[in-house]
Amino acid sequence: MAGVKTASDIFEKANAAAEFVLSRTELRPRIGIVLGSGLGAFADQLEQRTAIPFAEIPHFPHSTVPGHGGKLVIGRIAHTPVAVMQGRVHAYEGYSSAEVVFPVRVLGRMGVTELILTNAAGGINEALKRGQLVLIADHINLSGRNPIVDLNGERAAGDPGFGPRFFDMTEAYSARLRQLAHAAAHEEGFRLDEGVYLSVLGPSFETPAEIRAFRTMGADLVGMSTVQETIAARQMGIGVLGISCVTNLAAGIQGEPLSHEEVMETGRAVEQQLAALLTGVVGRMDTARE
Repeated sequence: MAGVKTASDIFEKANAAAEFVLSRTELRPRIGIVLGSGLGAFADQLEQRTAIPFAEIPHFPHSTVPGHGGKLVIGRIAHTPVAVMQGRVHAYEGYSSAEVVFPVRVLGRMGVTELILTNAAGGINEALKRGQLVLIADHINLSGRNPIVDLNGERAAGDPGFGPRFFDMTEAYSARLRQLAHAAAHEEGFRLDEGVYLSVLGPSFETPAEIRAFRTMGADLVGMSTVQETIAARQMGIGVLGISCVTNLAAGIQGEPLSHEEVMETGRAVEQQLAALLTGVVGRMDTARE
């Protein structure tokens, strides 16, 4: 996507990518799912699945991080068609904000109206436990990035674009979708807490002093993804459900060095619980739409 200058350029590229993906499947999903670090196994459970490597999709960025499979999988879960990103890209990989959220733009142009974003996160709130799934109720963006800034220039005449430049973020994470997630978790026999997710650029983990500052700001979780995707989705009018897996306790809490291997290990440990939750949520989202 190097050389993209205007909103119209990005819009045209997103349309081209969406048309390519839809040409590979008869399914027309209205629900999208992004699987974070170590959480990609859910995509392998889809029925009637079509897996497309990111590298084959026009203009799509390619993930360079272990634990991000780098495939867009279209299939059915609980009889509901879904588009599942097995991995994502991050700004710390050298991508611009426009590139980071390009897959979300493509999902929107494919017809996705509701998006589930999952991630691996550090637990700032000391009540949270490693391996716990937490719903994101709100976020704090300290990444220094906002994807709307990368939409340089005004839209061309007659170009519908992605949405308004100035838009409301009061309910960045849908209260209705969170209620459906709570119901799905209850049916599976566990409880979901909610928390505020704070986004940093990375890729270095945070210092203990930063974690103390983030806690004072009201953050419960910290990570290096999700927020830019949420902003892009909300601009497009897509409802967002955010789910964090607490893969480690943040710096200064657990008393041990942090590592990406720990993130991956914890992600694998919660695969079944996350899959059950996603299946239950998707089924309820589909029923609620009828």
